[in-house]
Amino acid sequence: MQDSGVKASNLVWHEGYVQGEDFEARNGHRGAVVWFTGLSGSGKSTIAREVEWKLHEAGKRCYALDGDNIRHGLNKDLGFSPEDRVENIRRIGEVAKLFHETGTIVLTAFISPYRADRDIARNLLPAGSFFEVFVDCPVDECISRDPKGLYKKALDGVIPNFTGVSAPYEAPEAPTLTLPTAELDLGQCVDNVVAMLRNQNII
Repeated sequence: MQDSGVKASNLVWHEGYVQGEDFEARNGHRGAVVWFTGLSGSGKSTIAREVEWKLHEAGKRCYALDGDNIRHGLNKDLGFSPEDRVENIRRIGEVAKLFHETGTIVLTAFISPYRADRDIARNLLPAGSFFEVFVDCPVDECISRDPKGLYKKALDGVIPNFTGVSAPYEAPEAPTLTLPTAELDLGQCVDNVVAMLRNQNII
């Protein structure tokens, strides 16, 4: 396997004996990456966790990757500069790819503000395996919710480079699914995501 971005030399790609289709046959469903993107406070993590629970209860192999949780471990060396945001999403894309290779339905909840970075994550996967879900919530509504008190700090200038306030967010141009969370309740959002997975023949 060649990768022009790999710094180390003398590396050889080792194929496993168990392939993706073997995992999927054991799981009884296809692997997929459901990429939730949207502003802080839009509802990404809450929806992803509820979808994870519903799929788990239905016997599906699934796992939710949460932005804050990842920054406590794998990406604890990264801040919120544009460069660090790019690296944050690059790493998550690679992790999601690994989960996908085991036939897992991966639910990622990250602001992931740049279209180009989301496209890189999409292109890591086979066609028909990446589903971009735009958790669409107006910034004024996110500010009024402000569950972590982050918008107040950003508006007061305490937090720099805050998406939607002092840093840009590039909304998806053609998402697989849009969830207007100022209009839909949590149950409706979860049902819409599960319906999307059924319609896409993942489950």
